[in-house]
Amino acid sequence: MTTLSILALVLCAMPLAYWFILALASIRPPASPALSGNRAAFRFAIAIAAYDEASVIRATVQRLLDLEYPAELFRIHVVADHCSDQTAKLAREAGATVHERNKGPRTGKGAALSWLFERILNDDCDAVVVFDSDTRVSADFLRVMSARLAQGDRVVQGQHAISNPGHGWFPALTWAMFMIDNRFQNLGRTNLGWSAKNMGDSICFRADVLRKTGWGAGLTEDFQLRQRLLLERITIAYEPAAIGYGEAPATWSQALKQRARWLRGTSDASQQLGRRLLIEAIERRSGALLDGALQAYLPSYSTLTLLFVTVFAGQLLVNWVFEPAFSSIVVGAWAAGAASLMVYPLIGLALERAPLKAYLVILTGPVFILWRTWLALWSRAEGRQITWIRTAHGGRS
Repeated sequence: MTTLSILALVLCAMPLAYWFILALASIRPPASPALSGNRAAFRFAIAIAAYDEASVIRATVQRLLDLEYPAELFRIHVVADHCSDQTAKLAREAGATVHERNKGPRTGKGAALSWLFERILNDDCDAVVVFDSDTRVSADFLRVMSARLAQGDRVVQGQHAISNPGHGWFPALTWAMFMIDNRFQNLGRTNLGWSAKNMGDSICFRADVLRKTGWGAGLTEDFQLRQRLLLERITIAYEPAAIGYGEAPATWSQALKQRARWLRGTSDASQQLGRRLLIEAIERRSGALLDGALQAYLPSYSTLTLLFVTVFAGQLLVNWVFEPAFSSIVVGAWAAGAASLMVYPLIGLALERAPLKAYLVILTGPVFILWRTWLALWSRAEGRQITWIRTAHGGRS
């Protein structure tokens, strides 16, 4: 029995090491973009997909029009996707160019953006920035992105933060988790020369990239696009100085629908492209491609933590009920793994110099881990249909 436990420990050591490699890489702070002397030369198209977003779209467009960037060098495009409210009217009145999409089925944000890009990707724009309909943006967002493009970056993910941590337990936990994700998974990967996550919001693309790859469709088209970019030898750089604040779901019911879609979508995309990523990573000897493949195959942080805690607790129980069946060294190794994973998010918060509230809310993480694991099993159950469902914004339920 101890031999089986050792074999399992060796297998689990790989994903554990992977997560801590990202953490160690994120210790180096991000370099500030060179804004001084940077001339605004890039023309931006701002793309927003909106479905019944009358409660937030006017304010979003107005805030974007106030960005610290020459007005003649950016244009806001809103695709009103099968809207049944005043989204198109309000966005147009606020100053956006509105494209109304009413034909065919409404299959989600990815399809709406792909439809929009067919209409705006022309010689009049050098780059495209994608925002959600509720995003609040730092005033220098386009200046920062212009500087990154001038440095040669082709795709740049801004810091996607949560704007409503005071609206309940789930938004507060999401706020803290995004701090950790941005530090470990985005900054860590960028410092290693790998590809940051595509957060689906506050992300900038050179126009030629989107002309070649498109945006894609599916339940998590942003996750799949990152994988397709890797296969095209394009990595996503992370720029924390360009900040976009979005709303997290305020209720459990909203969060459940959103997370179920993400979990099923990432699973589907991983099955489609994971093997190709692994093969090409080996052929090209590419760390970025290998990282993409590992993300497709290795267990998530939540799953890995639950596994370590469960095995450790099980071994303690067996040793207590029966004569010791597991050596103390093996039990100690599982305990060390479980403890390190529990400390893991606290390291991220410390690197981000997070406020006390973030530490307090992250202590409720075990509840989220159990919920997410159950949801992962539920969302991947054979025959269970999951479709794209919009997340309510502006305090609506």
